[in-house]
Amino acid sequence: MKGKIRITLLCFTLLGFKTLAQQKLTAYQQQIEGTKLSFEMQPIPGGDFLMGSTKGNPDEAPVHKVKLDPFWMSRFEVVWDIYEPFLYKDYEVNNSMGKVPVQVDAVTRPTKPYLDMTFGMGKQNYPALAMTQYNAIQFCKWLYARTGVFYRLPTEAEWEYACRAGSKEEYSFGDDQSKLSDYAWFGANSEKKTHQVGQKKPNAFGLYDMHGNVAEWTYDQYQPDFYATLSKTIVKNPVAIAAKLYPLVVRGGSYEDDAKSLRSAARRPSEPSWKQIDPQIQKAIGGFLRLLLSELGWLDHCLHQTRLR
Repeated sequence: MKGKIRITLLCFTLLGFKTLAQQKLTAYQQQIEGTKLSFEMQPIPGGDFLMGSTKGNPDEAPVHKVKLDPFWMSRFEVVWDIYEPFLYKDYEVNNSMGKVPVQVDAVTRPTKPYLDMTFGMGKQNYPALAMTQYNAIQFCKWLYARTGVFYRLPTEAEWEYACRAGSKEEYSFGDDQSKLSDYAWFGANSEKKTHQVGQKKPNAFGLYDMHGNVAEWTYDQYQPDFYATLSKTIVKNPVAIAAKLYPLVVRGGSYEDDAKSLRSAARRPSEPSWKQIDPQIQKAIGGFLRLLLSELGWLDHCLHQTRLR
């Protein structure tokens, strides 16, 4: 899998906000304060599911039962329109309706790129590309400064649960690969480029582009035998906490990949070479952000992620 990396983020309410138990699990729109930008959030009900696959690679076994708390996930991939104000300070200033909050200056931004980070694939309503996991974490901090809401990457289990949307088959829509083009941009139909978000069918949770287009970072350290270390009965909210920079788990497959790499259970470890300043490598890994709202108990994981670079 050559995968564009799509970054999926998880967000938390602040101390002054209601907990999930006090809120109605409904869709909502999050405004980025001081701008005209916003993103849509979809409710994902809590529940249990069978994680992994017997039809994939060895690192997808054994299939095991996982129970997760409810959360919200963004309906679409985060596009350049949302990411650029974080990437470029002058762009943020020019697109803000008033003075930029002072707390934004405390957020570490990526080094200003000298390349066209869209690689000619398109910008408006296209998924943001070419970011490291560390930059995704910094984007979380920027969003907190602009919205008052904490964000983090989802765990691998949360990602697969959201992708499956109740399906026990290889894809969110079943096992029939002939239907994949209805739901995903991948090697067979993408013309070797990314596409605007939301052009394909959503899964049963109302999430678009979970299969293909650009692949996604997760929170977890990649451990090929991680599933074998979990409970043989049921495990709640599992996570392989990252203790080193590489490898981390990447999910979803990309516009360059074959159908097998887009399966709900497919895993891929990250590689140090993805950080090289090379146009071809950057095109292969990219980045995208999908937002997700959960209980405050996850905040500790969010803060610990700041050590990853």
